[in-house]
Amino acid sequence: MLSSVRGAGHPHAPRSRRVIYIPPVTDAAIRTDRLRKVYTTAPPKTGRGAPGIAPDTSRSPAERRAGGEVVALESLDLQVEAGEFFGLLGPNGAGKTTMIGICTTRVMPTAGTAIIEGADVRTQSTLVRQRIGVVPQRPNPDNSLNVRENLVFHAAYFGIARAVANARARELLAKLGIADKAEAKVSQLSGGQQQRLMIARALIHEPRVIFLDEPTVGLDPQARLDLWGILRELHSQGRTIVMTTHYMEEADRLCDRLAIIDQGRLLAVDTPEKLKARAPGGTLIELVLDGSGDAIDAYASAVPGVSSAETIAANGATTLRVYSERGGEVIAALVALATENGRNIRDIHLAPPSLETLFISLTGRQLT
Repeated sequence: MLSSVRGAGHPHAPRSRRVIYIPPVTDAAIRTDRLRKVYTTAPPKTGRGAPGIAPDTSRSPAERRAGGEVVALESLDLQVEAGEFFGLLGPNGAGKTTMIGICTTRVMPTAGTAIIEGADVRTQSTLVRQRIGVVPQRPNPDNSLNVRENLVFHAAYFGIARAVANARARELLAKLGIADKAEAKVSQLSGGQQQRLMIARALIHEPRVIFLDEPTVGLDPQARLDLWGILRELHSQGRTIVMTTHYMEEADRLCDRLAIIDQGRLLAVDTPEKLKARAPGGTLIELVLDGSGDAIDAYASAVPGVSSAETIAANGATTLRVYSERGGEVIAALVALATENGRNIRDIHLAPPSLETLFISLTGRQLT
């Protein structure tokens, strides 16, 4: 959009023109394009990863960590639609929190772009913050203020009048089931109640998009279920919700779509149902054995009912990982096979086709 003002002096003097940027209209609430984030640590004595040296993309994330860089995100392309409940699923250190940090303007990307409700996190950070609410991984209220005052104080950052903020605060606290705690000190709240306060704080300026970074970590089972109900209610109001988690059940039961992330890379994106359908056929059976594998996976592949088998060595032990349509029926044969090959069994784990088995098939490790 252009706005023009006739310059002073001669009536035919050229117009001075001021360009006003209006963010493009888009159905996508969030869009990232080749998003990358590299954290630089102290360079080792070899000089690898020294400041000023371009990142070496030919090496794996683990190799780059050894060279003085921690690659938290690597060319992440994502699109979250307006009104969608979107989950970022991955283990600790996968890059989920960095992704949230970039989208909420707390972390500056190394490369790539992130657009939130039409605003660029790099060049329009103030506009982005006006349109989002953030629920941190751990509650961080102001302990010097009571519950209601925390909300009113936060609302002031967005220019909301005190009278309006007080009214909104009381309404939110009532909806979240902690109206009776409005004048209580934060220290008097339980963990679940503090997390509800964080949700109220994130909503006080009526944002379009809500980001939650592992919001149920540390909550007891009942508090977790209560929070699920609150998130479902927010979703039913048409808000866009982006949540990071490493709880499979949470992701499965709450999210419209999921992105599986590991070592900063996007491995899969789809609905929970379609992702589970991509899981390797049959039950996953894992036998943790002493010592090395010694081709025991080849023997396991020949067991009737086994569709695939592999071994993974770590910490002086070997995990025999088998997929079978017969489930637990093949366990006896696998145990006998291990015994015949002189291997002691430390542990046995079974998992039906699920997000967990899909994750293991994509990454080679469990979601922990």
